Amino acid sequence: PSLRSDVMFVVGREQQKVFAHRCVLACRCQAFRGMLSQDSSSSVPPQGPFVLGDVQPEVFLAVIEFLYTNSVTLNSHIALEVLTSSVEYGLQDLCKLCVKFIKDTLSVEQVCEALQAAVTYGQVDLQQHCLDFIEGCTAAVVRTQGFRELSDVVLARVLRSDRLAVDELDLVQAVREWAHVSSAVLERPVPEVAALPVRELRLPLLAPSELVTLESCNQQDLLIPVENIAAAWRAHALRRGSGVPSRLCRPRRGTRPRDHHRHLEPHAK
Repeated sequence: PSLRSDVMFVVGREQQKVFAHRCVLACRCQAFRGMLSQDSSSSVPPQGPFVLGDVQPEVFLAVIEFLYTNSVTLNSHIALEVLTSSVEYGLQDLCKLCVKFIKDTLSVEQVCEALQAAVTYGQVDLQQHCLDFIEGCTAAVVRTQGFRELSDVVLARVLRSDRLAVDELDLVQAVREWAHVSSAVLERPVPEVAALPVRELRLPLLAPSELVTLESCNQQDLLIPVENIAAAWRAHALRRGSGVPSRLCRPRRGTRPRDHHRHLEPHAK
């Protein structure tokens, strides 16, 4: 291919050489048209090499394959990266192919990463698909590395769901583990990184003995604001979710029944 090609890219840390045809790339993609336009002020000659150090060769080759054939060969290792490239290069049709592949091959291990990407790139359909998937196997998902790497905004969004198939006590523990990872990565205190997701924890669902244990854990890292725990105690004392947003008193799909739940939701279906 290098004989007839008229442009070369050096891709990734491996510095893999990729040869292509300027007329194909420029005709199919505006981003390449801009990159390959013979701009006299550019230090790169028109035939390259264009160095793309931060792209995996396999991902770049998938983009090139799409530009030449209008189809793409994906696997679960590169699909999210190719989606990222499709957005960067403004390739709507490639973006659609990536979204379809990701939806068709979603797994417990990858669903959080896919959800984060869907939110980042405004892929509403994929977001909903990922949320539905998480609701189906929440207990397994909260133990994944991907869950611990969610942003606070996306985690809060997951925690707003009534359909999570996990008990609240397990969710509190999962958010605690997430917060410690985020705190270390962002070098900010646990209460600060966790402020948004913690608002979605349904503490009034916990039994008094569980709240006692929660309070003692909380003294170590201050994950949960004292007033949130106080509001949960108040719900117990008054036998209803007084002063607590009603959504925080609603059992989720996976919530284990506890005696006091009948007081929290007098109008429960």
